[in-house]
Amino acid sequence: MYKQDDTIAAIVTASGEAGVSIVRISGPQAFFIADTVFKCKPPCPSKRPAHTFVYGHVMNDDQVIDEAILLVMKSPQSFTKEDVVEIQCHGGNMCAKLILRYILESGARLAEPGEFTKRAFLNGRIDLLQAEAVLDIIHAKSERASAAALEQLEGNLSAEFDILYEDLLRVSADIEATLDFTEQDLPKGIMKNLNKRLLSIRENLDQLISTWEEGHLLRDGAIIVISGKPNVGKSTLLNTLLGRQRAIVSSMPGTTRDTIEENLVIGGIPLRLVDTAGLRDSSCEIEKEGIDRTRAYIQKADMHIYMIDASKPIDHEIETHLKKMENEESLIVINKTDLCNKLDTNKLDNKLSIQMSLKKCQGLDELRSCILERLRKGGTLSSRPHAVISERHRNLLMESKKELDEAINMMNKDQEDLTAFVSSRLRSSIENIGLVTGKEYEDELLENIFSRFCIGK
Repeated sequence: MYKQDDTIAAIVTASGEAGVSIVRISGPQAFFIADTVFKCKPPCPSKRPAHTFVYGHVMNDDQVIDEAILLVMKSPQSFTKEDVVEIQCHGGNMCAKLILRYILESGARLAEPGEFTKRAFLNGRIDLLQAEAVLDIIHAKSERASAAALEQLEGNLSAEFDILYEDLLRVSADIEATLDFTEQDLPKGIMKNLNKRLLSIRENLDQLISTWEEGHLLRDGAIIVISGKPNVGKSTLLNTLLGRQRAIVSSMPGTTRDTIEENLVIGGIPLRLVDTAGLRDSSCEIEKEGIDRTRAYIQKADMHIYMIDASKPIDHEIETHLKKMENEESLIVINKTDLCNKLDTNKLDNKLSIQMSLKKCQGLDELRSCILERLRKGGTLSSRPHAVISERHRNLLMESKKELDEAINMMNKDQEDLTAFVSSRLRSSIENIGLVTGKEYEDELLENIFSRFCIGK
């Protein structure tokens, strides 16, 4: 375990050639180290006002390492709420590495992954939700995902959790206060009022849980699997949506033997398009493995596009696949409508389908709109981007709701001897919400979150 009062340093810009690289130092010895390695006209960095830039040279004894700019940030007005120095040097790997080496030799240690952000959390600069938002901004796959993460970093989601936490805390305190009184001494209707407040809190909790689906789409991207019999146009559809020739297209059945995945953004939603092996009976072991992978992907897909060739009649094999597509995340694409249409649409059983001719680029706009409509599920992604919960938040909220429901059920029994159990359930519910924001945490939780960060963030 590292010591929080250590002075840490790291290169905070990406590796490779660039105009500028930045080395950050944070901790109680930041200015002592800055005075040691950075030479400039008086006064020295430690005597400079906060939030000022200083021109000078990074030097190792009498040797100039680089010409640089130094930024002074004094505690508590910095990201970590510690004394912080940032040295902006020439871009590229070598200059920044040489400067970092000299800084480490002067008393700092190399920062661990996410340690700057972790210190910001431990020092009360941000809560755990905001810390996770930093990672979401870095990993954002679309403009909408970036905007939602920025709202979370600004504390909008934290405010909703704080209200939920405080409301539950107040009700819990009021219920615990009733333990000091007999049922006859309590004001009339007080338990009914407390139960009403708990129901209102559960409704707010449900609203937060409902944002998970949108959060999943923005953070992880929706998996869209394209399947169908060989030669129906699956690879052509992938290439057309991407706008480039990613998959090999051939008139020979079974060309695609394995899954091909590519990222795409439509309407602000990041997508993972998966082209798959054609579904058919095959004696080829390699092709059979590809077909097994296709079926596995269909099971975990957020949306399944099943393609049919309009120039051929629907056979028993296609009918079997259509019967399996009863969920709303499935979409039928009827391709090659520019050829002779031999489909009996009555066999589609009123399932949602789109007529397309990929050869003539017909039906693409309708397909994109339909994909967005299906993923939006009632329009939640039509509104302005807003902070939404992650998988970790959802799991804790579900546990919190489980405890809250137990408490409500006990209160509905109107038995005085259950009040202590109600109070216990509410405390557990509160603890789970506290774990979301970091009001309560364990070292293992922090390690799990911050280990996903890069060094320098």
